[in-house]
Amino acid sequence: MAKKEITVEDKLRSLFDLQLIDSRIDEIRSVRGELPLEVEDLEVEIEALKKRLDTFQMEFDEFQNQIANEKNNIEVAKEEEKKYEAKLKNVRNNREYNSIQKEQEFQKLEIELSEKKIKEFQIKSEQSTSDIEEINLKLDERNTHLDAKNDELNSIMNETEKEEKLLIKKSSEYSKNIEEHLVNTYQKIRNSVKNGLAIVPVERGAAGGSYFSIPPQTQMEIASRQKIIMDEHSGRILVDEVLAYEQREKMLSIFKKTK
Repeated sequence: MAKKEITVEDKLRSLFDLQLIDSRIDEIRSVRGELPLEVEDLEVEIEALKKRLDTFQMEFDEFQNQIANEKNNIEVAKEEEKKYEAKLKNVRNNREYNSIQKEQEFQKLEIELSEKKIKEFQIKSEQSTSDIEEINLKLDERNTHLDAKNDELNSIMNETEKEEKLLIKKSSEYSKNIEEHLVNTYQKIRNSVKNGLAIVPVERGAAGGSYFSIPPQTQMEIASRQKIIMDEHSGRILVDEVLAYEQREKMLSIFKKTK
């Protein structure tokens, strides 16, 4: 049995079907809009805030350790001061007395220095505490925002994910039934236009979405479906309005089954 010849009209119908499928996928993705990117941006921002929080927390902990060390130094100096005070009671000469007094003065200076450092570390600790509180507030706000965006995105995904997957599968199936060079041309045009429409019907004497009129002779050639004709202004493949209507009706019933 001879293999059925694929006519130009068959190719045009297959290409327009593919366009309708891909346009429906575009519509589904446009509903999601910028949500996936917004979610990703929020997640990156939250991760950065967490790292900053860890840094400030480490600084705060270090300041607290330094304060504890300086307090310990003060206690040690006070104990040393007491020891030297006791030694003063048993001094034998002025030289020994002066030496002990110098040691006592040194311990007092050590105490004053430690007290000064404690004040500095306390100021830094307070600043770190303020920074930590500020970041925690931002984290709470961003996490609340992220939860809302994720809920919104999940809701949309639950409504459209199944349909999108089925349509992507159909797009792949339909592409296999079209000559490779035509699919490549279709994809090239589709990628070069903003709305992704590589194939458009002639409507009111002009290519769909265009204001440039198409000569009557060219319109007749398009309607005859004997060859693939491209719009000289937009570069899109053109089909007649009747073919477009028939394929839309056919694909509409297929789309209903994917939901």
